[in-house]
Amino acid sequence: MGNWRDNLRRVVPYTPGEQPQQKNVVKLNTNENPYPPAPGVKKLLSEMDDKRMRLYPDPAARKLVNAIADYYNVDENMVFVGVGSDDVIAMCFLTFFNSEKPILFPDISYSFYSVWADLFKVKYECPKLNEKFELVKEDYYKENGGIIFPNPNAPTSSAVSLEFVEDIVKHNSDSIVIIDEAYVDFGAESALELTRKYENLLVVQTYSKSRSMAGMRIGYAIGNAELIKALNDVKYSFNSYTLNYPSIELGVAAIKDESYFKETVAKIIKTREAAKVRLSELGFSYPDSKANFLFVTHKNKYAGDIFDYLKSKNIYVRYFKKEGIDNYLRITVGTDEQMEILYKELENYLNKKES
Repeated sequence: MGNWRDNLRRVVPYTPGEQPQQKNVVKLNTNENPYPPAPGVKKLLSEMDDKRMRLYPDPAARKLVNAIADYYNVDENMVFVGVGSDDVIAMCFLTFFNSEKPILFPDISYSFYSVWADLFKVKYECPKLNEKFELVKEDYYKENGGIIFPNPNAPTSSAVSLEFVEDIVKHNSDSIVIIDEAYVDFGAESALELTRKYENLLVVQTYSKSRSMAGMRIGYAIGNAELIKALNDVKYSFNSYTLNYPSIELGVAAIKDESYFKETVAKIIKTREAAKVRLSELGFSYPDSKANFLFVTHKNKYAGDIFDYLKSKNIYVRYFKKEGIDNYLRITVGTDEQMEILYKELENYLNKKES
């Protein structure tokens, strides 16, 4: 037997949320938007030139870059786009985290961070969140090779203020600080305005959540031109044609419909706030969510048992079997109709257990 197996790179991969294939599922496990994309996206999709499919897309995705730059009133050389924010953040790890010093990210956070760090052989440390699942800013004052954290945090849903973010950036002028704002549109403060002030700050956002386009895989970063150029240099050394033609065109259509975007986000926030009340009445508690999901625990019932029961009823929520959060469920905010189905089955489960 050959020794080629000795040269395989072995990593523990990220585990994505389940994508059930059966019908009549209430899917509240992957933080997708329950509403369709902007009407202009559907219209453009029906009119799309299929002859363009045989051609390579613009490697610079200039049309989309310019649309995002216009939307945020920044120069186009401050915008980088990629295949979802996961692709953008992976490029950031490759580009910016090359020090011998460890990078820092929270111990309870987006679990892909540690996967990328292991894959790219980046040293890292994970400061602990406090008992309220909040970041402790002083933990990020120490020497490091870079910092990344989500705001709002995932899976805990809590957010930090703009002043909190700026304090960390100011204390780390020799490091790149990346704020992962996948859920920022649902109630948190974006750090985008700080990118004009701090050359070491990069903000990453996505179309997957608030713009209802998880299936198109569009993410972007905004920061000073030197950071963006470095990202593009790595991208062109890795894969020149990252975004496909439909994603570029439909991404432009989506970001132009501001009124639909605001309407959809407002509906999700309204449903989320109502969910806080209903779940509290059922005996659940949670950090104050500024995302499109809730991170809940029940006062009497084990989260794993609730998860199994809901799944048996074709209701999918997310359960992380990880120390410190193994008695919590992450519940995506769905439509009002989906949430009512969830509440009903939670009531059935709680009443059954108590009877």
